[in-house]
Formats: sequence, structure tokens, C-alpha cells
Amino acid sequence: MLEYIYQTTGLLLLAFSLQSFLDKENPKRIGSGLFWLIYGMTFLFGAIIPYWVTGLMVLALTALAAGGFMGVGNYRTTTEEERKQTATVLKNKLFIPAAIVPVGTVAISQLTSLGALVGLGISSIASIAVALMITKTKPMHSLNEGRRLIDSIGWAAILSQFLAALGYLFNQAGVGDTVAQIVKMMIPENMLLVNVIAYCVGMTIFTVVMGNAFAAFAVITTGIGIPLLVLENGGNAAIIGVLGMLSGYCGTLMTPMAANFNVVPAALLELKNKHHVILMQVLPGLSILAFNIFVMYSFAF
Repeated sequence: MLEYIYQTTGLLLLAFSLQSFLDKENPKRIGSGLFWLIYGMTFLFGAIIPYWVTGLMVLALTALAAGGFMGVGNYRTTTEEERKQTATVLKNKLFIPAAIVPVGTVAISQLTSLGALVGLGISSIASIAVALMITKTKPMHSLNEGRRLIDSIGWAAILSQFLAALGYLFNQAGVGDTVAQIVKMMIPENMLLVNVIAYCVGMTIFTVVMGNAFAAFAVITTGIGIPLLVLENGGNAAIIGVLGMLSGYCGTLMTPMAANFNVVPAALLELKNKHHVILMQVLPGLSILAFNIFVMYSFAF
């Protein structure tokens, strides 16, 4: 089932690619079209493409993004004035499609054996259907608006996958083992609270550096979470893993490396200070981190 979700995502990206190629008002339509074409192919045929070919495709994506070959064009969508007018009429009904995605994902993952990713895919499709019914627009409008948003985000849309892969490579290279050795040298034995703080703060700091909590999780959990908290102190692996990842997300709130979360929204909102989103999130991020440390120390052992 998950493979069908990947293939559906690939087809959507191919549609964006075709639209980009046909968009004569986009001076960089070839570069944009190639980027979404290659990216879509990885979703469609990732299970059968040799790894070395996928690696070449990733290098091609990097070259297109770094070379400045991507741009924005004409999306044949509504004007800002029309969107404001529609929002005035629909009001809070606009939040219904957005709420369907998280609610549906959690419900499907908890009530069925399909898993969270499949639940996310099904909920997203349901959300689009409901949005079309509420707004009474054509499906093509959804496609045009989707391309407008993904072009606004640009290469940052795939940054999380790149960073997650980088975290896997770090783990395979033994960075986690090195981290564990360093922590053991610095922290005396039988100091559980200090180990918990080292794990949660380590997740946050490494995420700030990497820009992605998944990348940090592979390294810090292997280096600190499993050997020091789970094996040595008999901690609850589920609680430690969940709170560790949440601590990583605290770092996501405080770093420009998480471009798709912090820099892109600032650009879409046309904020004068591109780091304004980060500045507003530092205090909540630190507060959640402190709460994670308290809960892990109190209930995971």
C-alpha cells in the first residue's frame, strides 16, 4: 500500500513537471521541469532503480538547484483579491481540509494496520476532495495552486529527505559510536539526569546543525539514547524515542537549516526579517525542551 502512495506522489510531481515545461512565461521552465521530473521519477521507480542511478539523479537535482536553474512562472490561479474575497465568504470552513490531514493520519495509523505514511497519503487525498467541494473549484485549480506553492518553496521541499539520508550516512560511518564514547568520558557513571539532559540537548543541538531531527535521531539515539538510557539504565525505549525526537524538533524551531519550516514561511509571508520566524520560536522551543527532559527523567525509568 505504501508503494502506491509513493507512486501517486510521483505522478503529482510529473504533472508539475509537465506544467513547468509548458509554461512559456517561466524563463527557467526547462530547469524547473527537469527538477520535478527527476524527483518524481525517484518516487515512481525508486523500488526498481539501481542505487547508483538514484545517486546520479540526486546529483542532478543538486546541480539544478545549486546552479540556479529553477524559477517561477504563470500558474493560472486566482488573484490575491479573489482569494481574500473567497476567504471572507468561507471563513472558518477553510480550516476543515487542513484539519482532515492530521486527524485522518492519526486515526488511520491507530485504528488500522496501514501505518502513518499511508494514513497521511489517504488523508491528503481526502483533504483535497473536501477542499474542492467546499470551494466549488475544479481539480485543475488544485493542481495549479500546488505547483505555485511547490515552486515558491523550490529545492527546499526535498531538504528534509537529503538531511535524513545524511544522518543515515553519519550513523553508518560510526559517528554515533564516537558520540557515545565522548559522552561516557565526560559524564560520570550513575548520573541518570545528566544522561537524560545530554540526550535531549544533544538531539536539539545536532538538529540545529543538521536542520533535520531525523538525521540527528539516527546519530544521537545510537550514541546516547540506546546504550546509556535504554541498555545501561533500563529506560522505556518508546518513551525515550518519542521524547528524543520531540527534542530534536525543538532544534528544528531554532535553525535556518530547517529551511522548509523556517525560511520558506518567512519568504511566503514576505517578512522583512527572514529569521523572524526563528526568533519567535526560540522561547517555545527551549520551554518544550525543558519539559521533555522533565517527563523523560520522571516517567521513562
